[in-house]
Amino acid sequence: MKLRMPNTFVLLFALLALIALATWLVPGGQYETTLVNGKKLVDPNSFRYIDAKPQGPVALLIAPIKGFVEAGLIIGFVLLVGGVFNVLHKTQAIDALIKSVAKAHTRSALVRRAVIPVFVTLFSLGGATFGMAEEAIPFVLIFIPLALALKYDSVVGVAIPFVGSQVGFATAFLNPFNVGVAQGIAGVPLFSGIGFRFVCWLIFTALTIAFLLWYAARVKRDPTLSPTYALDEQRRRELNLAEFEAFAGMSGTHKAVLLLFAGALGLMIVGVVQFGWYIEEIAALFLVLGILVGLVARLSADDWVAAFLQGARDLVSTALVIALAKGTVVLMRDAHIVDTMLHALAPLVQSSSPVFSAQKMFLIQSVINFFIHSGTGQAALTMPIMGPLADLVGISRQTAILAFQFGELTTPMIPTSGITVGVLALAGIPWATWARWMLKLQAIYLVAALALLAVPHLIAWQ
Repeated sequence: MKLRMPNTFVLLFALLALIALATWLVPGGQYETTLVNGKKLVDPNSFRYIDAKPQGPVALLIAPIKGFVEAGLIIGFVLLVGGVFNVLHKTQAIDALIKSVAKAHTRSALVRRAVIPVFVTLFSLGGATFGMAEEAIPFVLIFIPLALALKYDSVVGVAIPFVGSQVGFATAFLNPFNVGVAQGIAGVPLFSGIGFRFVCWLIFTALTIAFLLWYAARVKRDPTLSPTYALDEQRRRELNLAEFEAFAGMSGTHKAVLLLFAGALGLMIVGVVQFGWYIEEIAALFLVLGILVGLVARLSADDWVAAFLQGARDLVSTALVIALAKGTVVLMRDAHIVDTMLHALAPLVQSSSPVFSAQKMFLIQSVINFFIHSGTGQAALTMPIMGPLADLVGISRQTAILAFQFGELTTPMIPTSGITVGVLALAGIPWATWARWMLKLQAIYLVAALALLAVPHLIAWQ
């Protein structure tokens, strides 16, 4: 009898139950914080044990709704963007774009070679510069059908925007949300060390592209090798790929809608980089985009609302998965065990060699990332400790920041990340299926990170 992995909801609730059990075994702890230049910093010498707050069955059952409330912004963003993208889908402009690229892919060897490298690089650049993370979620709705039309699979469709943006975020050279915050807390000049960080970004982006090209070529030769083969066969039937051959080209309305979409993306980048936009402003931008698209495509008010509501309705399960994932963090925080775990991990960085210290710091940050996968939040919690600790173990604070960044390379795989489980729920891919596929790429990232963390000591990188 073949064993079946439980679905994402079951896995996350089981994780919630394990965390609730851990709150009875792990003592409570707390670091004191001080406000410096408007930032709440942790005093690394202030840890003390406090009364534990074990989380019982009631807290376990309340955690999902608390997670829903605390993840309200991203949940609202996902529902709104899902509605807007369904309005876009109603215009068939995205379908027309996909059919155009698919036909060009068939006719041009250059396009065939360029699709994955170009798009992965663009998404990775977004993560490395303006911190693209949640913003990549809606692109899954575009790249899955595009990947299927190009005879790849849903995994490739998810990996291009999601893994691309996440690897860029984790190896960023100008990202204000992790590099900027971490350097500010560690007392390092803002965006200093950009040269070596840029090299790291290039290496990790190239490794991601090479892996995806290798995998895409395999599933194109033999689709049965895909872990989502059955799902993709159903999706291909729904796509009606015969239409691609008969496609005559995009209409003026299609082009206008796509220009609006491209303009909105450009404005989003400017807003994030220049004006500090976050989820609220980006969500509002997408809402305006949806309204303008409806006007250009001459959709009636009833048709527009029906399309929007259907798109939001399709993502209700995604919203619930995000809430459940956020509930895991709520349980640990309410039990006061997050700081205790950090306090226990910090001494493990000590080593006889600065290179090993940097590598161990990376491994510890990877563990912390399982519990705290916000770049800003993790920097605020760990860098006040890891920064001074770097001085004690003989590595530069720049290296400690790089180790913190590399710890986020696990985000595309961990089930406690709302972005990860949200993307997978949107794509209809079980977490266990995705995790098995990601293992090879995670192993590549691990080796590359360990190797690159040996370089700063050798070149005296400050």
